[in-house]
Amino acid sequence: MSTARWLDEREQRTWRAFLGATQRVREELDRQMQRDAGMPLAYYQILAMLSEAPERTLTMSRLARITGSSASRLSHAVARLEGKGWISRCQHPADHRTTLATLTDEGFTELESVAPGHVEQVRNSLFDHLDPEQTEQLLDICLAVLTDNRECARENAES
Repeated sequence: MSTARWLDEREQRTWRAFLGATQRVREELDRQMQRDAGMPLAYYQILAMLSEAPERTLTMSRLARITGSSASRLSHAVARLEGKGWISRCQHPADHRTTLATLTDEGFTELESVAPGHVEQVRNSLFDHLDPEQTEQLLDICLAVLTDNRECARENAES
């Protein structure tokens, strides 16, 4: 049995600050999205990821990966968005086991209408608290957590 690598005082303080900050930002973004658009932040993220995809289409499995959602949670969300006419689903023409999700014109229009409020809330909740150097440091920290290869991740983030 291995011995736990306990956090020292500074690591514990950092960990708790990280949890508090990320929770606060996420809650503020979700509250703004619910208030202004009547949808949770997770739905906005689905629409945004589809809007950036070629032909505004992704496989459901790819969409789940990039939104950090489980397949069942994503399927439920997409069904709700499909009910609003913002997303359509169909089978992949070359692989009938794969489902494609496409952002409709109506969904794109909705995204365009709510994006300015979302961006303003991102600024208010995060970037207005940071100077340019801290923003760069935050990017480096996030990329370090997300990948073992910092330079490759930074290049991908900048492209």
